[in-house]
Amino acid sequence: MPTNMKLFRNASQSHRFPFMVLVIGCFLVSTTFILISRPLAFPSFGSKLSSDHPQNSEKNKEDNLQGKKNYTVTDTIKEDKTEIDEVMETTVEIEDETTKKDDNSDQDEPHNRMTLPTFSNYPINDNLQVENKSNPEQQSPVEIKNVEKKLACEFSDPRVDICEMSGDIRIPGNSSEIIFVESQEKNQVFRLRPYARKGDEAAFSRVRELAVKSTAAAPQCTVRHNVPAIVFSAGGYTGNLFHDFTDVLIPLFVTARQFDGEVQFVVSDMNPWWIFKYLLVFQKLSKYPVINFDKDKEVHCFSKVTVGLRAHMELSIDPSRAPHGYSMVDFGNFLRSALNLERESISNIEDLAGRRPRILIVARKKSRAFVNLYEIAQLADQLGFEVIVDEAEAADVPKFAKLVNSVDVLLAAHGAGLTNLVFLPPNATVIHVVPLGGLEWMATMEFGYPAKDMKLDYVQYSISVEESSLIEQYPRDHPVFKDPFSFQKQGLGVMRSVFMDKQNVKLDIKKFKNVLWKALEHIIQ
Repeated sequence: MPTNMKLFRNASQSHRFPFMVLVIGCFLVSTTFILISRPLAFPSFGSKLSSDHPQNSEKNKEDNLQGKKNYTVTDTIKEDKTEIDEVMETTVEIEDETTKKDDNSDQDEPHNRMTLPTFSNYPINDNLQVENKSNPEQQSPVEIKNVEKKLACEFSDPRVDICEMSGDIRIPGNSSEIIFVESQEKNQVFRLRPYARKGDEAAFSRVRELAVKSTAAAPQCTVRHNVPAIVFSAGGYTGNLFHDFTDVLIPLFVTARQFDGEVQFVVSDMNPWWIFKYLLVFQKLSKYPVINFDKDKEVHCFSKVTVGLRAHMELSIDPSRAPHGYSMVDFGNFLRSALNLERESISNIEDLAGRRPRILIVARKKSRAFVNLYEIAQLADQLGFEVIVDEAEAADVPKFAKLVNSVDVLLAAHGAGLTNLVFLPPNATVIHVVPLGGLEWMATMEFGYPAKDMKLDYVQYSISVEESSLIEQYPRDHPVFKDPFSFQKQGLGVMRSVFMDKQNVKLDIKKFKNVLWKALEHIIQ
């Protein structure tokens, strides 16, 4: 009996085997068909910013140090994703290339689009009201309660033109107009470029002119806002770290901080990568997504609007002219909060307990580079510093800001890299190496005064003729050495070409040792 049962089971299994093969085969064919028929799409942006603004590789750092001991950062910055990385990942939308576009869509629109944090991508909140678009007729002036009707434009400021208005104000997207609605026709027009570098033709060539119109003719509102608006340009020299802060971010802080986040930014000449670069700063100043003035299709209506940003001086703030007496100390506190920087000050020697004082040397690539960078780093190491060398061109601003905030001394030749002093904790030291050419006045104005305004210890080191690479290009009796101011009289372009674009620095190690000693004494006193 057991034998018969065994034969029965074997016979049953022999009939079942072809059936199982058939089922498995059908499953594999179906799976293959689904995978093949699924459209492929590749994102145009990853979790990092575009390759136009890459972070420098370790190989480049080693090359700058001439292949010798590499003074660099080890385990100082966590490799966790920053908020910008996460936003970049979550805002990349991949569209099916096989999907047909609507009849009204732009035929040149790419399949792979990055969705910006602009108004049109966000749900309407309590401070926004969407109007009925079914009636295309012109809308009559709206009565704004408890708001004094006013339009005032100021063109006398040497740095920026600005218009402030309250009442019924309408901003049609994808236009160059801000409309101040009057009950009677006046047809006044005020034209300005809302960028804080007035008179600079090169910068203004990248800034779109806007028109503030006082008129009774106005388009119908499609979206109403219950918060004021600030209209400004992100064109000009943005992309250069110094101008990012001097021309936009510091003036934006001065103009917008008083609203405590209850303000709407309307940005012209907007570059997506630039907004993402400083996204945490924008989010700290405004609770609302940025409106892209150049591409938005709504008619936004406000009761208060400022066109232009308040700006006072290079990389600094005049508290006597700023709302609530804002100063660069306030701006530093704001940045530390926005970027989550831990060190609020260097108080005393106890801050150095269990560690060496840290120095960050900014290594430039093209001009005003430290020719003997390795010797400088070695000297600092011998004096007791933990040495970090970086090119200060990181696209990830929050990450690099944390590095700067972690050091006690920032050493750099004249250039945009010194702008990173805004991330230093108060009482840290800035060592500014000034190239040959009578540039001391510029160095003091652009970085000396701002450093002191932020309660930083500022040391300015002017190099000698022997420390300049110009000695290899010109004879010793040349006007470059005898009369450098004669080049400045020929204009900024000539001065920049000779003294900034074609000059490198070879520091005298014996002389510079005293500078580092003084910086060390300041830290431990």
